[in-house]
Amino acid sequence: MNLSKTISEDLEDFLSNYAPDVRNLALALRERIFDIEPRAREQIDIKASLLGYGYAETYKHIICVVILYGEYVNLGFPRGVDMPDPEGLLQGTGKYARHVKIRALADVEAPEVAALLQAAVELTPFPGEED
Repeated sequence: MNLSKTISEDLEDFLSNYAPDVRNLALALRERIFDIEPRAREQIDIKASLLGYGYAETYKHIICVVILYGEYVNLGFPRGVDMPDPEGLLQGTGKYARHVKIRALADVEAPEVAALLQAAVELTPFPGEED
C-alpha cells in the first residue's frame, strides 16, 4: 500500500503513542480517505487523540475523523445522521455525528466503509463551493 501523502514527523510522533495494530489501522484508514478524496487536508488533534480530514480547518469542512483508542479506532462522521447506511454500520446517539468501530484491516477495506466515506465527501461542502 503506497501512501498518497507523506507521513510527517508530527504524524509519526502522534502515532508513536499507540500500539502497532492501532497505528496500522489509522494509517490504512488514512490511505483509504486520500484514495477517495485526494483534496482532503490532514489535521492532528493530540488532545482529542484524533486525525481530522477535511477541506479546511473548520468543523463545517471536516469530512471525517479517525479517533485512536487502545485496541481499535473509530471512523467518525460529523454529518453521520444524514448519511445513507444500508448496512447499519453507523453507531452513536449524538444529534449529528456517527462513527464506525474499526478493529481490523478487513474493516478498512470493506466496500461499505468506502461507501460511507464517499457519502461523507458528497455531504461536506468545499470552501467556496457552498450553496
